[in-house]
Amino acid sequence: MNVAPIKPTDFATDQEVRWCPGCGDYAILKAMQKLMAELRAPTEKTVFVSGIGCSSRFPYYMSTYGFHTIHGRAPAVATGIKLANPELDVWIVTGDGDGLSIGGNHLYHALRRNLDCQILLFNNEIYGLTKGQYSPTSRPGLKTPSTPQGSVDHPVSPCAFALGSGAHFIARAIDTQQKPLMEVLRRARSHDGAAFIEIFQNCPVYNDDVFSDFSDKRVAPDRQLHLEHAAPMIFGKNRDKGLRLNSRSLSLEVVTIGDGGMSAEDILVHDETNRNLAALLIALSRDEFPMPLGVIYASSEQTFAEGVFQSYRVHPKDMRGADFAERLTDIKSLLRGEQVWTVK
Repeated sequence: MNVAPIKPTDFATDQEVRWCPGCGDYAILKAMQKLMAELRAPTEKTVFVSGIGCSSRFPYYMSTYGFHTIHGRAPAVATGIKLANPELDVWIVTGDGDGLSIGGNHLYHALRRNLDCQILLFNNEIYGLTKGQYSPTSRPGLKTPSTPQGSVDHPVSPCAFALGSGAHFIARAIDTQQKPLMEVLRRARSHDGAAFIEIFQNCPVYNDDVFSDFSDKRVAPDRQLHLEHAAPMIFGKNRDKGLRLNSRSLSLEVVTIGDGGMSAEDILVHDETNRNLAALLIALSRDEFPMPLGVIYASSEQTFAEGVFQSYRVHPKDMRGADFAERLTDIKSLLRGEQVWTVK
């Protein structure tokens, strides 16, 4: 049987893409459409859910099912979608403001419950849609319309938030690095459970070049650490630098291969299943260490939907059948039962 090829444009809609010129969202959208085409993803079983913000326009531009919900509530809506039809491939698209400010509570619960979905958090360290106020990830001293004297807040680390919430898949990527970004998205989709990806996304209007200290091509080799499971954490223009675990302080340090008898065997090997190592990588100072990119942490755990259906002792595929309906408590019987209260 001849199968017609699927192109990235097959996942594009007839809607005009409306982001500012140079916005990193364009690159993320392109990567997603390319990935969906490569995976031959069925559009009728794919859903994109967003909240409010520049990133949240995403569902309009994907030729799949989509929900543009209210501020910060995309995880709650996605939870209902996944429980109603667990066979759907659910993607949550949010931003640092939408996901970590008003939506922080909802994002936390989606992660701790291990909802089977992919969560893309576009981090540009600013509120772009509402004209440049500081966000939960903005760094101290940033002057914005809401912080004219400079922000005094301690910024949130999205990946630290995810790890603390109990996430079992955590990764980082840069908007314009298509190949690494697509690989992370591919890994996230194949993961069972909540897959959290922080995507460094440039806002050329209100926070331009905020990540240039490690994203600029001129400094990237020395400022980026591309993680690979079971491979030594080596980086640098000459591939002569790496991370080593200091056994005394139990912290990571940068060393140079060849200095003081240091060899490649001394470089720490990345283990994406090690939660303690993930915590160390996430906590690295941006000023003193390279930025860890790729899959930081990945482990398996029962998903939220699996737990729910096990409690009802029914397979998800049978959830809409009569047998499943009989297992649910009748609302009338519940209201007329013994567990009632009289309010005077």
